[in-house]
Amino acid sequence: MPVAEVRGEAVDKPKVVLGVSGGIAAYKACELLRRLTESGHDVRVVPTASALHFVGAATWSALSGHPVSTEVWDDVHEVPHVRIGQHADLVVVAPATADMLAKAAHGLADDLLTNTLLTARCPVVFAPAMHTEMWEHPATQENVATLRRRGALVIEPAVGRLTGVDTGKGRLPDPGEIFEVCRRVLARGVTEPDLKGRHVVVSAGGTREPLDPVRFLGNRSSGKQGYALARTAAARGARVTLIAANSTLPDPAGVDVVPVGTATHLREAVLKAAADADAVVMAAAVADFRPVTYAAGKIKKKDDQEPEPIALVRNPDILAEISTDRVRPGQVIVGFAAETDDVLANGRAKLKRKGCDLLVVNEVGERKTFGSEENEAVVLGTDGSETAVPHGPKEALAETVWDLVAGRLG
Repeated sequence: MPVAEVRGEAVDKPKVVLGVSGGIAAYKACELLRRLTESGHDVRVVPTASALHFVGAATWSALSGHPVSTEVWDDVHEVPHVRIGQHADLVVVAPATADMLAKAAHGLADDLLTNTLLTARCPVVFAPAMHTEMWEHPATQENVATLRRRGALVIEPAVGRLTGVDTGKGRLPDPGEIFEVCRRVLARGVTEPDLKGRHVVVSAGGTREPLDPVRFLGNRSSGKQGYALARTAAARGARVTLIAANSTLPDPAGVDVVPVGTATHLREAVLKAAADADAVVMAAAVADFRPVTYAAGKIKKKDDQEPEPIALVRNPDILAEISTDRVRPGQVIVGFAAETDDVLANGRAKLKRKGCDLLVVNEVGERKTFGSEENEAVVLGTDGSETAVPHGPKEALAETVWDLVAGRLG
């Protein structure tokens, strides 16, 4: 059993099987392998015979430190077709072609990777990559649904450039984002994703209200907390729609990202996505006001005059609207309250005023929360509950939020 040395003590490394099927995106799995090994995981690469047409066995062996085989007949005395899956803490297939998804869904076992998938009793993650038409074909969609129903995590492919000149949905997500999914799945240590079959909507970032072609009213939100919520929900098996306001962060793997700019745009996107959502988490910092008028040209500074006052009008209260007019029974609504003083008192009043089920209350300021990798908060519930989340990574707060949401979804 491979071990690592940490301060003189032997520590077992998490065992990851990286399955690689025969698609052009196989070369990207090298980056995923590097991230897994450098973060302390013991990785065994199991490619298909077709995958070796794209990346050779020597590369996989050198990067992983393990011999590489595609056949069940190699090293038969070690029973690799059984042992590899039995001993794994996680199996991730990246890229997962349409052929591989079909074999996995139908329980075929014609090589070492498909045998490993049948013997694995740990979490299994598939990162699909194929042409848009193949991904959208009813056969592929039924295979994906079957795998998800059985507890596998099949993340949504990305949208972008495919082989040749084609563009569309079917691109392998960024290896760094696949790594984040794997890391979160391993950290939870559960085989069955508790949000599987659920559609959740997350808003993130900060809206901007234009004054003129070069200026806007905005806020300091980086979007990092909303993105952590989206990544965590995807790792827990949910279909995630992330409505991102003016964010430059990379798209999380397996998440449908809808870019927006203003509060009005955000409202339109939230109402559309919430129509079939089981939960909506409003983590975006939405501007309370917008200018009454928009200057078509840049507002000029006049040397001998003070600037004209800028008249403002209220933006729609999206959180209150979706909390009051819920489009489906049992929908869970979560809001965020960024406060600078009397944090809990203001949070309790806001929870009552907005009508949402949960309200994440945190103290903000120029050097607090905004743009940081950490957060701390208290999650207030309409049932009178108060769940404190101590200072730590934003993904820890995200896990707590989804724990509370999953409990309310039953």
